[in-house]
Order: sequence, then C-alpha cells, then structure tokens
Amino acid sequence: MNKNKKIIETHLFQLEGKEYIELNRLLKLMSVVESGGHANQCIVSGEVQVNEVVELRKRNKIRAGFQIVFENHLILVE
Repeated sequence: MNKNKKIIETHLFQLEGKEYIELNRLLKLMSVVESGGHANQCIVSGEVQVNEVVELRKRNKIRAGFQIVFENHLILVE
C-alpha cells in the first residue's frame, strides 16, 4: 500500500458473479472520482496502486482478492 498517505476510508466491492471489473470503472462505481474521465487521468498519472504496484492501465482487469489504493481510499475486491 501507499506508505506516504494514511488510509482513512476502506470500501468493499463485490464482483457478484463477474470475473473482473475494469479499473477505471471500479473507481467511478465506488465514487472515489468525479467521473470516468477523472478516473482515467488519475490512473495514467500514476496515482492508483493495484496490489501495492502503481498501475497505469486504465482497463486493467481487477479480480477478486485485489486491493486498490487511491488517495486515502482502500478498495477491497471480493
């Protein structure tokens, strides 16, 4: 996780039978960004981590067990 920022809000996202969700869509659905365009900007500028690694792919397939960190948000995917 991002060691420079303190996580103050944890979110749980359930795939509900789906194999994956794209990273930009997840950030938008969890309301941690203002829009899909904002999600894309944050991802390509290196502000999002997936499983403790900076992720630059907007449509990275996020699967159950992944952890996403953005700003002060931790998203756990089930």
